[in-house]
Amino acid sequence: MTTTTIEVKGRKKQSFKDKVQEIIPGGGNLDLCLTCGACAAGCPATGLEDMDPRKFLRMCAMGLDEEVTQTPWVWMCTMCQRCIYVCPMQIDIPQLVYNVRAEWPRDERPKGIRDSCDMALRNDSNSAMGTAPDDFVFVVEDVLEEYKEAQPEFKDMVAPIDKPGAHFFLNQNSREPNTEPDELVPLWKILHLAGVDWTYGSRGWAAENYCLFLADDKCWEHVTRVSAQQADELGCKVFLNTE
Repeated sequence: MTTTTIEVKGRKKQSFKDKVQEIIPGGGNLDLCLTCGACAAGCPATGLEDMDPRKFLRMCAMGLDEEVTQTPWVWMCTMCQRCIYVCPMQIDIPQLVYNVRAEWPRDERPKGIRDSCDMALRNDSNSAMGTAPDDFVFVVEDVLEEYKEAQPEFKDMVAPIDKPGAHFFLNQNSREPNTEPDELVPLWKILHLAGVDWTYGSRGWAAENYCLFLADDKCWEHVTRVSAQQADELGCKVFLNTE
C-alpha cells in the first residue's frame, strides 16, 4: 500500500492574522468570533467604504491580507472600542485596526493626522496647532485676568501653570488656547468651585495625541512621555486627561 502526502499551500506562512496574534495580548481572540454582528450594529463607521467591524474581522480571519491592509476604512474607525463592549467574546477589533494602520507606509497615511503628529513633535507643548509653551502661558494668564475682571464672583479663580505639588496635572485640547480661548474658562470655573488642587504644565499641556491615531509607536510614546515627565517633575499625583 502506497501512502501519498498532500501538502496544502493555500495559506501564507506569515499572514496578517498571524502577525497581529503575536502582538495582541491573548492573541486578540480572533478565532472566537460568533459572526453575530453586534459590533457592526453599534459602530459609527459601519457602512463607510462598504465595510464594518464584523466584515473587517472576518476578512482578517480568512487571510484576505491585501484587502484588509489596503482598505481606507481603518482611517474612518474612531477606535472608540464600542465594538469590544458589545462583543460577547470581547474581541479587540480596534487593536486590529491599529495594526493595519501601522502597515501603511507613513507618507501614505492621512495627511491631516500625519501633519498634526509632526507638529506636536516640534515643540514641548505637544500642541498639534504649534502653540509654543510661552504662547500658552500668555493666553492662559490673559484670559484668566479678563474673566476675573468681568466676573467679580470669580475674582479668586486660578489657572496655575507649573505649580509644584499640585494634586492634578491637567491637559487641554490644543485648539482651544489657539482659536477658542474662551472655551478654557468653564473648566476652570468647575475646578474652582469644587476646590480642586490642579495645574497645567507649560510642557506637555496639549491633550490630544495624533501620533497615536497615526499608528506611529515611536512618536506617540514621545508625546506621552513629555507630558508624563512634566507631571512627575512637578510632583503631581494624578494625570487628568481632558480628552
